[in-house]
Amino acid sequence: MRLGVLCSGGKDSLFACYRAMQEEEVACLVTLVPKNPESYLFHTPNLHMVPLQAKAAGLPLVSEMTTGIEEKEVDDLSRALAIAAERHGIEGVVTGALMSVYQSTRIQRVCHDLDLWCFNPLWYRDPGTYMERLIASGFRVIVSGVFSAPFDASWLGRELDRDALSLLMQYARDFRITLTGEGGEYETLVLDAPFFHRRIVIEESEPWYRNYRGVLDVKRARLEER
Repeated sequence: MRLGVLCSGGKDSLFACYRAMQEEEVACLVTLVPKNPESYLFHTPNLHMVPLQAKAAGLPLVSEMTTGIEEKEVDDLSRALAIAAERHGIEGVVTGALMSVYQSTRIQRVCHDLDLWCFNPLWYRDPGTYMERLIASGFRVIVSGVFSAPFDASWLGRELDRDALSLLMQYARDFRITLTGEGGEYETLVLDAPFFHRRIVIEESEPWYRNYRGVLDVKRARLEER
């Protein structure tokens, strides 16, 4: 089955892509770029990095703008998936949804309307097991945004390795954050993955941080041979 992967550039969507590749054929990545930074449905930090990730993976990309307005985003998603079906012959859609009923029900509705299969390989997987497998599989992931206590500015650009995971597990116990960031506490950016042919190197970035909220804005990046 030919699949299109909804890709935000973060760990969940690209790990879902990796899982889908083990079972089916991934034909393209699909990304929605919100005009509204407070989008209800779509990730916003560093979305401009997705085209570079698509090149690293050797996959075509369908990229469409979205209003970022609640419910109107669903129409924009439908348009993007219809384009992916026409251009790349996709028969199903892969999402990185973990626990968000809001997100998954809307995507499933669009898929149903377009007669596309919806595949959610991470849905309600054990968070600790998932994060361990992410690291063990060879993903290189950095924190690209923080939006909650107790994250300080040092987390911006920090790699999600086992030391970081240990600290996140402590935060989950002491501050009741979600280990995976599913509650919006932090966002991530994938720089390398097992299915990338080249890795991403950040050449210039600009962090901003205030009151437990911050983003690492990637200004310039390139692909590098392994």
